[in-house]
This record gives sequence, C-alpha cells and structure tokens, in this order.
Amino acid sequence: MTRVYVLSLALLLSSCAEWGVEPWERDLLAKPEMQLVTDPLEAGLDDHIYFSKEASSGGASFGGGGCGCN
Repeated sequence: MTRVYVLSLALLLSSCAEWGVEPWERDLLAKPEMQLVTDPLEAGLDDHIYFSKEASSGGASFGGGGCGCN
C-alpha cells in the first residue's frame, strides 16, 4: 500500500515539472485572439459601467462597496 502512495506522489510531482512559457511558444500567446482583453475600448466602457453601478472607488479592483462596508 505504501508503494502505491509513493508511486502516485512521484507521478503527481513529476507532472508539474514544467512551469512557464517557453520562448518558442510566446508567438502563439501574443496573437490578438489569445488576449484576455481583446478590445481595450470595450473593456474601459465595461469598467466604467461597473464602477458606476457599484458606486465605489476602484470598481472591480477594490474590496467593499460604496456604503463604506468591507
């Protein structure tokens, strides 16, 4: 039973050995369709609408609301 645990732990740890993006993969991630925000103007308008509805400073980036509660 201990062998199964050790083997599964070794398999789990070895599967996370590669972190980050390799230099030859960066060109694929730089394409416009891979961006989180594809249209900066639309994102700015969405942030403004969210900020106006929340009535708080920072909108999505801060915790708490316009009432003063956290």
